[in-house]
Amino acid sequence: MLVALTVATSVAALALAAWCGFAAYRDQPTKDWHFIGMGVVTLLALIQLVVGIVQLARGEHPEQGTTIFVAYLIGSFACVPAAGFMSLAERTRWGSATVAAGGVVLAVLEVRLYDIWGG
Repeated sequence: MLVALTVATSVAALALAAWCGFAAYRDQPTKDWHFIGMGVVTLLALIQLVVGIVQLARGEHPEQGTTIFVAYLIGSFACVPAAGFMSLAERTRWGSATVAAGGVVLAVLEVRLYDIWGG
């Protein structure tokens, strides 16, 4: 795993969580700018997914098992888009809170991915 990419993804996810959490605090739904932020975080998670698959294809193996590693990779990629779609269904402050929770979950998944790889 690339440590810099893991840190960047985690920091971006936490920044998105803080931003959307502040919107929820101000009683605002997710707005277009939030979706741009979700796109950036999802792009970082996609890059993490591709890097992980490439490393597996090159013959490198995670310390705690390939199956769990791939499951966490896919989960981390799907986390923020799923929260974004849920926020579209709930156009109140709770939509923003859902995206904030998704950002925190992604940051935790990134730390766990690093741990599974052997970091």
